[in-house]
Amino acid sequence: MKILWHTCLVNKDTNWLGRVLELEIEKVAHGGIFVARHDGRVVFVSHVLPGEKVRALVYEDRGGAFCRAEPQEILVASPDRVEHPWDQAGVGGAGGAEFGHIKLSRQRELKADVLEEALDRMAGIKLRPVVEAAPGDDEANGLGYRTRMQLHVDEAGTVGPYRERSHEVIKVKDLPLAVEDLRELEMHNKNFQNVKKIELSASSTGQVQWKIDSKLKGDERLIERVAGRTFRISGGGFWQVHKKAAEVLSGAVTEMVAAVGIDKEADNLDLYGGVGLFSGALAAKFGNDLRITSVESFRQATDDATLNLADLSRAKAVCAPVERFLNERVSNLDKGGKTASPRNATIVLDPPRAGAGAKVVGQVLAIQPKHIVYVACDPIALARDLKPLIEGGYELKSLRAFDLFPHTHHVEAVASLVRK
Repeated sequence: MKILWHTCLVNKDTNWLGRVLELEIEKVAHGGIFVARHDGRVVFVSHVLPGEKVRALVYEDRGGAFCRAEPQEILVASPDRVEHPWDQAGVGGAGGAEFGHIKLSRQRELKADVLEEALDRMAGIKLRPVVEAAPGDDEANGLGYRTRMQLHVDEAGTVGPYRERSHEVIKVKDLPLAVEDLRELEMHNKNFQNVKKIELSASSTGQVQWKIDSKLKGDERLIERVAGRTFRISGGGFWQVHKKAAEVLSGAVTEMVAAVGIDKEADNLDLYGGVGLFSGALAAKFGNDLRITSVESFRQATDDATLNLADLSRAKAVCAPVERFLNERVSNLDKGGKTASPRNATIVLDPPRAGAGAKVVGQVLAIQPKHIVYVACDPIALARDLKPLIEGGYELKSLRAFDLFPHTHHVEAVASLVRK
């Protein structure tokens, strides 16, 4: 699936703000919006489905080739349209569940569309991955999976999510995407004065904590069990949002590494390593004598990783920006410095949503490891970073995609690249 942006003669002063347009929806686009066309312009429409005919109100128009709209009336509905499981989300409601009107299986197909188009358009990769469901999600209708939530507080003390496309706090009756331990806190039913936001976290082993602005309440640490190992996460520390995400992603990473093989003596790296999840999972799979370095810029997460990997004699956690750490590695190579078998190494990257970026990708290419496993949470960033890696002499061996954010447009992917 490829979205073609045709150059057309559109008056830059054209403004359809406030107009209601009758549209036929063509396809999905990155960011959870859908594409229609009207009088030579692209109209991005939310909360619809390909094949639907709708009347949509234009809510944003800055002139040029496109504008944005939301549906006012569904004239012809898709057979994949369902009742939204969160009745206070949807058009004009709470944000964070923009795909809730779509059947779960179709949500995954649409995410595959976006990933396929990004890989083709940005990296020249012809591949349509199957987006896999996390264990238990189909049975639960994609609800009750979020172990992390951020709520906001307005001047009146009302607690809730933001209304979509705004900073207006919306009062909600429930938080159906959250795990039960977070829902039971009923923070959305409380009133807080002189507070800006509340961050909620729960573990799979029963701990719960919440952060009111900067003040931590509840359990001091969360405890997680993955791959037979224990991981401790300090208050406010990063962990995957979906309750099964750590298990799913670490499983995919270790399977890809096993398929290629790993040199336990090499300078293996776990970049953007957080609290040491992938380092620990790889050691559980390949032995406690695996040499691996977890690199993370956040001090608290690095301290957690040091504790979580303490029983592994050849694993260590380094607190440093990934770019600076790799710059030192590359500099040592340029000077002929001793680094343990960098060309035989496996490098795992799990960057933030923006991706690793050109500088880090260039540094990885300078090291020339045997195997790269790239964990991504944004299709565009993944495709952008894969292109130079493939041009730099790597072959994409496999790619798996996972639906770890049901009822949203987000999708996770894990790519395995081997040096030719």
